[in-house]
Amino acid sequence: MKDKKLSRSLLIIYDLLYAKFGPRHWWPGDTKLEIIVGAILTQNTAWANVEKAIKNIKKAKALSVSRLSGIPEKDLARLIRPSGYYNIKANRIKNFLRFLNTRYSSSIDKMFRSDLYKLREELLAVKGIGRETADSILLYAGNKPVFVVDSYTKRIFSRHGFINKDADYGETQSLFMDNLGEDKRLFNEYHALIVELGKSVCKSKKPFCSMCPIQKMRRK
Repeated sequence: MKDKKLSRSLLIIYDLLYAKFGPRHWWPGDTKLEIIVGAILTQNTAWANVEKAIKNIKKAKALSVSRLSGIPEKDLARLIRPSGYYNIKANRIKNFLRFLNTRYSSSIDKMFRSDLYKLREELLAVKGIGRETADSILLYAGNKPVFVVDSYTKRIFSRHGFINKDADYGETQSLFMDNLGEDKRLFNEYHALIVELGKSVCKSKKPFCSMCPIQKMRRK
């Protein structure tokens, strides 16, 4: 059930972050497949490393469902080496492609015509795809109204008392989805702004609290 006061606070925070950082134009990617591959590669690494890996795939003219499905896993691992954990991530990409090819006849568009929550469960059943990756695929590639939660989200909103420090993924996600409605554009921009705040201001160690828009709001 929506908490009107909490909903208002979350929207104020969004406005403050947007005013500070502006639109983030996230997630970068020319195609839905590129966004999906990026969502898998970005696990445990910086985005700059993902960009290098995707550039290698493009240079090899392998960024299509058919070509990624046909390339040997060891060769894919070599291409995505800059992203780190490349053998594991190559296997995860292959697992996703096997799911796509088997369940949705190799069609990403067909996959995204599926019901949001049904598809989410199917993605989570793919070995190597966790909740953050699945939700990133759904929101950014599929344009589905689901809020992505990451370590920045938990850090920022626990520090400001919106959730407990030990809140799990589902509890954190519910904070936004229960109180903001199903607004995919808002979810997209909000998550990207949270990431920027976490990277530049609300650091895990020695955060710059005096620069935090949320801190300023809470002092009023």
